[in-house]
Amino acid sequence: MSLPDNEECILVLQGGGALGAYQAGVFEALGAHYHQPTWLAGISIGAVNAALIAGNPSDRRVARLREFWELLSSSFQPPALATPANATARQALNESSAAQVLLFGVPGFFAPRFPPAPLQPRGTLEAISYYDTEPLRQTLERLVDFDRINSGAVRLSVGAVNIRTGNFEYFDSAKQRIDVRHIMASGALPPGFAPIEIDGEYYWDGGLVSNTPLQYVLDQPGKRRRVVFQVDLFAATGALPTTLAEVTEREKDIRFSSRTRLNTTMELNLQVIAQAAQRLIAKLPPGLRDDPDVRALSRVRTENAVEVVHLIYRSKHYESQSKDYEFSRVSMQEHWGAGRADMAHTLHDPRWIRRERSAGGVHVFDLTSDSPSNSSLA
Repeated sequence: MSLPDNEECILVLQGGGALGAYQAGVFEALGAHYHQPTWLAGISIGAVNAALIAGNPSDRRVARLREFWELLSSSFQPPALATPANATARQALNESSAAQVLLFGVPGFFAPRFPPAPLQPRGTLEAISYYDTEPLRQTLERLVDFDRINSGAVRLSVGAVNIRTGNFEYFDSAKQRIDVRHIMASGALPPGFAPIEIDGEYYWDGGLVSNTPLQYVLDQPGKRRRVVFQVDLFAATGALPTTLAEVTEREKDIRFSSRTRLNTTMELNLQVIAQAAQRLIAKLPPGLRDDPDVRALSRVRTENAVEVVHLIYRSKHYESQSKDYEFSRVSMQEHWGAGRADMAHTLHDPRWIRRERSAGGVHVFDLTSDSPSNSSLA
């Protein structure tokens, strides 16, 4: 299916470690049932997935994603009893897998430092991080064609935090050349991973400031209708915890959730104000249109219509606070399948199919609450 000339298909990917396999499933269904994205924006593991997509031809993207995620999940195979129906066994599997990651790292992603950080020379990058991410550099250089990313065929934007200034910074292929350092900087979460040096500055994971690039995408000027698929890996809403373990998980969900609804509500209000300002200016007599206040109002941007399709990974009852660093093969497959099911469910929902394509404004679709993939939520 070809994308209309007046429309952009944008995929926005939140950070979330091992939960990023959900985004791979979302992308697989997006390409199968709608369109390939023309712009990808990501933070942390979302930046990695975005690079794998943008850095490969359309007919190889799903295969590259699967190769990446099968590599990361290759070291921990589940026992036969570790099924969703057996919650006790499954919880034990998840915790064992997470403990293995802490001790031994993840193939193709990161490995423990030896000697460990406290024994490394003071002032070195090795002294301020527990793990070495050189395996991720090698994996990305093997699986991602950065020349393709920089060709302009698909736009890629990834966010990181400048350690010196504390400011958020986006690396955007529409504005600069992207290489492996920019992707790794976006996912350099301290104190696990060392900062990444780019042109004399050092960067940490963008999730320290904002775990989603949605606002960056909405703030960029554009002339075409935008259909934005925002994929979150942590749910902002949730129940009151009943145990200390649940407290830790809920705290992490709140800290890393993207506040997608807040961002879209703010954007909707700005659009309403901007459109009202333009209508008011058109009613003014010519003599008032040179007034400084009127000129200031005239510069308030108005955009074409923006549709935000919000997909959120919702944890299963046997997952805990370790869900974002639990890389077992069975969990990876479940996350991938959940993303694929949620995206397919959304694109086949009558509310999406029959939507009205208005001339302006921001419209939000969150259609996955009744998706089959969410039938076993806590």
